[in-house]
Amino acid sequence: MAEKKYKQVTRKDVAEEAGVSVTIVSYVINNNRYVDKEKRIKVEEAIKKLHYKPNSIARALKGKKLNHIVFIADQIVTEHFSLLVSELDKHAYDLGYMISLCSNRNTQQFIDSIISRQYDGVIISSISFDKEYIKQLIAADIPVVLLVNRDYDDIEGAAKIENGLYEGARENVRYLQRKGCKNIIYVDRFSQRKHFSDMSDMRYRGFYEEMKQSGLSEHPEKNFITGCHNEEEVKEKVAEYLKTNKVDAIFGRNDKVACIAMQSAKKMGYKIPEDIKVIGFDNSSLGQYCEPPISSMEIQREQIAKTAIEMLRQMIENR
Repeated sequence: MAEKKYKQVTRKDVAEEAGVSVTIVSYVINNNRYVDKEKRIKVEEAIKKLHYKPNSIARALKGKKLNHIVFIADQIVTEHFSLLVSELDKHAYDLGYMISLCSNRNTQQFIDSIISRQYDGVIISSISFDKEYIKQLIAADIPVVLLVNRDYDDIEGAAKIENGLYEGARENVRYLQRKGCKNIIYVDRFSQRKHFSDMSDMRYRGFYEEMKQSGLSEHPEKNFITGCHNEEEVKEKVAEYLKTNKVDAIFGRNDKVACIAMQSAKKMGYKIPEDIKVIGFDNSSLGQYCEPPISSMEIQREQIAKTAIEMLRQMIENR
């Protein structure tokens, strides 16, 4: 079956549906001229039926670019995304583009809003953004670059950047193993919206497969702490696990959860790093300033940002 194309609805389409002129449609949308009540109702009904989204930027000339890129992420308040956006902005600005950071809302209304604003391109870094929404952006002829935080093998028509999360997670496990650790647990992100990791997530997949292939665990899913909605639940689940299981290393999906898990272990009397070694992922300042500082896997933000912007530029200019 052919893939559905999401055609941008225009004022002309609305006018034809309502049986009025494009000028009348503009008057109704802008609400700046008198329009006969009957015609106004017809236009409003046509707008609703066609799901027309007025272009707030009003690109009047065919082919005119906004030079505006939107970056969609799960968590926009973390240091990692702040640093990544800073790098993206630097490279985008050098090429004449502006970039906006937007939190993933995972709704049809959110997608409709992006399509109606006609951004020149979209960069997505998310483990929870619905793949059907990504396909809608691609079908609407918007250039899309995906940072591969999870498995995107079933997505076609988008550029993809392997950003090292899978191999980085495997290297974290190997590093801990070289330090003599045999009982390593992986502490997942916490999320109020229940966006937790599974095998499609590159960091967790890297941990899982390295644990199994190295012979450290036949069932790495038993070394996985997840399902927490806030920081307190992370502390509680880590404490519960430590009461009944031998642990000599903690691998946090990011530096924040690594530090939270470490504090829970310290509260139970474990010495860090003598009894339990701790490693994070993203090399944030938080990991360096907690006590004691933790080891962490660096993410090559500058290289990722430069590559993402260059890929978008080529897609935008060459279609």
